[in-house]
Amino acid sequence: MTLDQYKPSGNQTQQNKVIVFSSQAYDKDFLTQHCPDSIEFQFFETKLDAKSVVLASGFDVVSVFVNDTIDAEVIDALLEMGVEHIALRCAGYNNVDVEYANERGMAVSRVPAYSPQAVAEHTIALMMALNRKLHKAYNRVKEGNFDLNGLLGFNLYGKTVGIIGTGKIGQAVINILLGFGCKIICYDVAQSVDVTAKGAHYTSLDELTQQSDIISLHCPLLPETKHLINNARLSAMKEGVMLINTSRGKLVDTKAVINAIKRKHIGALGLDVYEMEENLFFKNRSSEIIEDDVFQRLLTFPNVLITGHQGFFTHEALTEIAQTTISNIEYFASQQKPEQEDAIASNFL
Repeated sequence: MTLDQYKPSGNQTQQNKVIVFSSQAYDKDFLTQHCPDSIEFQFFETKLDAKSVVLASGFDVVSVFVNDTIDAEVIDALLEMGVEHIALRCAGYNNVDVEYANERGMAVSRVPAYSPQAVAEHTIALMMALNRKLHKAYNRVKEGNFDLNGLLGFNLYGKTVGIIGTGKIGQAVINILLGFGCKIICYDVAQSVDVTAKGAHYTSLDELTQQSDIISLHCPLLPETKHLINNARLSAMKEGVMLINTSRGKLVDTKAVINAIKRKHIGALGLDVYEMEENLFFKNRSSEIIEDDVFQRLLTFPNVLITGHQGFFTHEALTEIAQTTISNIEYFASQQKPEQEDAIASNFL
């Protein structure tokens, strides 16, 4: 169902008609706020997949988010309709068959760095809430229960935190944790001199797994990173380790994590993403029966805290996402060199 349609007023020449899939009210608010006369948006709550792709007929551009499916079948259908540009409103693109899109001449753009601080700060919020058990304390106080038993935490100061992935978000997390006085060890296939200059140091993935009191994931989902956290790595971690994932759900083998929690090897788990989230997140399902037994099992543990992929959800991040998405659309449509050509052209995959 369509949420709404935005048509800019005033004299117009040639407009780019853009269909926005997986749209929420905030998408409409921020995209229309920054929309130029050259673009006409139409918003749909529906996810893009092989069944819903028919909705893109008559549009020049499709704009998609993290849980839309843009495989070869969808790309072929879009090209047959005359769509030449897929504009992602996110940094990750594991849900797009980029190689096939390039073969067929379909442009794919993304928002590579909308607000690293937004996700980084949410990562720290999960760490702090789990450590000091704020989610449990909040409910106790509301019920008039001021007993502190069961709420014992630990000092972050002096703890060893392993950061897997030291891109912009990973580095933003490092900056915050250094302020707490943590010892930071990192793993990334591409090491950054900026990271080592701050006082963190790189190590092997095996050593990071074995030495860290807290492990936080900040890497993309690729074939080689799927289930990066699996039975073997979980078994090698310290007993009582805290695991945080604000990156991509499929980095973690959820069933393996559940087993590690049950045997009390994992001390705390914080997730802003979930392996099968495309069937759950970004919708109000409070009146539904959730049939995902794995997700429901996670919710039963007192040392697990899950948020619904809201790490990006700040005013600053949504503004940057809207502005960059619009710039990408305009850049492709004009085929002209903007003042900051490299900054925009590099958004295309």
